[in-house]
Amino acid sequence: ALRRPDVAIVAELKRRSPSRGAINLDLAPRDQAAAYHAGGAAAISVLTEGRHFGGSTDDLVAVRSAVPIPVLKKDFHIDPIQLVEARALGASAVLLIARALERGALSALAREAGALGLEALIEVRSDAELDRALSTTAPLIGVNSRDLETLAVELAVTERLLPLIPATRVAIAESGISGRDEVERAARHGADAVLVGSALSAASDATRAVQALIGVRRGSRAA
Repeated sequence: ALRRPDVAIVAELKRRSPSRGAINLDLAPRDQAAAYHAGGAAAISVLTEGRHFGGSTDDLVAVRSAVPIPVLKKDFHIDPIQLVEARALGASAVLLIARALERGALSALAREAGALGLEALIEVRSDAELDRALSTTAPLIGVNSRDLETLAVELAVTERLLPLIPATRVAIAESGISGRDEVERAARHGADAVLVGSALSAASDATRAVQALIGVRRGSRAA
């Protein structure tokens, strides 16, 4: 779903976040997902973490029943049982945060995800984390421009790391993307896809908001 001539849009459902607070507390998962799909989103990310993001596993079930495109379960996954749950809920992929897992645990969870028929998206923010991600068989590597400790966004981090991801993996730019200019900027540095949450969740017309982001020609990276 994310390998196409244009940069693929992974549209995220996000009610609130630690950095912005309330974004769209009245967000209806089925309607939002349908709007994203109608706008041309390639996949949908669902935040299922409740305390900080206001999500739930019910949101994922609702989205899965509403659209035919892949669904990413975005949460703090640290135990194999969470991957079993993700599969049972209908997820297509799961997020694994390199910063939250030691090398052995990261590799084990990536393998377990594959065994369950899930694709693992490993999120990184440094050269060391990227090295650990590339030591796994995970097909998706995301570079988060947001520092999870300070919550500051540094697009330069994404722009430096994206070109280092081999063309055999799908490279995804995360955080700090709100408009077409940022999508084009990510494309110039080799992004196959971008994950957009706050801007789309807050949009008054989610379909048109996604449409405004699609159609950006994808660049290339070294093999």
